[in-house]
Amino acid sequence: MRSSLILKTLVALWDIKRPVYIIGPPGGGKTSVGKQLSRLVEARYIHLHGPNMLVEDFGVPDVIHGAITFRYIMPHWWPTDPDERVVICFDDRGQCGADIQKVMANIIEERELHGHRLPENVMIISTGNRVQDKAGANRVLTHLADRETEIEFDTTLDDWTTWALENDVAPSLIAFLRFKSNLLHDFDPQRPKNPTPRSWVKGVSAIVDVVPLEAEFACFKGAVGEGPAGEYAAFRKIERELPNIDHLLLDPENSDVPTSPATLYALSGGIAARATNANFSRCITYLNRMPPEFGVLAVSYIVRKDPELGLTQAFIDWSVDNQDVLF
Repeated sequence: MRSSLILKTLVALWDIKRPVYIIGPPGGGKTSVGKQLSRLVEARYIHLHGPNMLVEDFGVPDVIHGAITFRYIMPHWWPTDPDERVVICFDDRGQCGADIQKVMANIIEERELHGHRLPENVMIISTGNRVQDKAGANRVLTHLADRETEIEFDTTLDDWTTWALENDVAPSLIAFLRFKSNLLHDFDPQRPKNPTPRSWVKGVSAIVDVVPLEAEFACFKGAVGEGPAGEYAAFRKIERELPNIDHLLLDPENSDVPTSPATLYALSGGIAARATNANFSRCITYLNRMPPEFGVLAVSYIVRKDPELGLTQAFIDWSVDNQDVLF
């Protein structure tokens, strides 16, 4: 299921607090769905990384002085406010051992731990890799699997692009992956490095224009592997060799429009990154001379970067002219 539909499903399940287990190959963006859900339902987000948890992280016994019984000291993350909305995410739960899974099963099914019940406004979701991905995932205990709805996460280019535009991913990387969509998520457990949404964002986008130019390829390679790194480095070279975009926008009606798809992708990303309120109408003039799909890519980034530009007459006119592409 694509991430946008998973998110809509989770929002729909919020009222009944149905537990959900989201599975899929590593690095696809499963964890981000929980964070998006918490924002949409205006809830506090509690992230618990399952493989790092010990039984003690679910509470420890405390001997009551002078008594023959004991009580549990509850973990710091356990919600107690009956009026607070909370999303708890047990991340990478598939890598947990049977002892931790048993505790989680009780929390998920009974919504209780050591006699303390979860407040009504708490929803539990979990994420994990598939066993066939060979990424350390264990088989989920049957009695735990029976307590939740399992949904398989599918990484899609359009959903990832929407997320990337809203999360400050480098415009050139967005443009590149629109051009080379097969490289967005190509996970193979036999390779030491893989191009995944996570590795592209954290290992590549985060260091664009940060590390020295001559170190870019080596750093990209260390995040996504040699082949994808080489292709993105080549795309970056095309981007650097583009005509000066500021000069191009001085005469948007007559400046040359390239025909190479790679160059068009790079140019649309470059224009989007430089768009301002002062030059937006000229950007639109030039983008209207490009194939429509490139204009849509650029304008989508522009209005997410600066929502006020989406209220301008230039954007309204562009939307009307391109409604067959947008809808």
